[in-house]
Amino acid sequence: MFRFLRRRDAEATGTAEAPEADVHAQAAERFWQRWDDLLPEIASALGDSVPHRIESLVAAALAEVHPDLTFAIEHGEKAVYALVVSGQADPELRPHTDAWMAAAPPADTLWEYHDSVPPVPDPTGVTVNLRGEKYPLADVRVVAQVDEAEGLVDVAVYHPGFSGLEENARRALTFLPLDATLGERLAADRLGRVETAELEPEGAIGLLELRELVRELDRTAAAPPES
Repeated sequence: MFRFLRRRDAEATGTAEAPEADVHAQAAERFWQRWDDLLPEIASALGDSVPHRIESLVAAALAEVHPDLTFAIEHGEKAVYALVVSGQADPELRPHTDAWMAAAPPADTLWEYHDSVPPVPDPTGVTVNLRGEKYPLADVRVVAQVDEAEGLVDVAVYHPGFSGLEENARRALTFLPLDATLGERLAADRLGRVETAELEPEGAIGLLELRELVRELDRTAAAPPES
């Protein structure tokens, strides 16, 4: 069984304090001003199905927020398009993505905005391609142990295809279902120890059950204490 710890630092995920927060906010405002200027060109590139035409322009604007941030333009959940900015679950980048999201314009029918990779609506309908083979996420089984005091869930992930994969690919197939199920931010916030199970553990649940369990823990952890 391979054991991995997600990159997580509870103290580092707090909101940046002024004047650092002001610097982040100003950088975010500059991005959104540049985004507004670029929108006609972006719309033209997407309409022509050549998004790569504007990728360097958006990347240059985003680098002003932080050079380590990544982005993708995808189909939106409610809007036609979604601009997704990610800090790759790095807690040191959280203040930058927080400022970026706080300054974002309201979503509309054309654009929506995400400050982390969102969850897939139904991860059990996703098939991952690795090393030329297909691995349905519907086959993933997870054992989850909740630590309510810490607000974390430790998980052991099993897929019947693990036996045919080398270590790096097995690790990828361990984390991909978790991020697809929970989304980048919830996974980073609420998952503690992540293990790869070579054999299917007893008492395992599916990905949708895991999602509900982790979301319920997140709601409980975020609720104000009773007086």
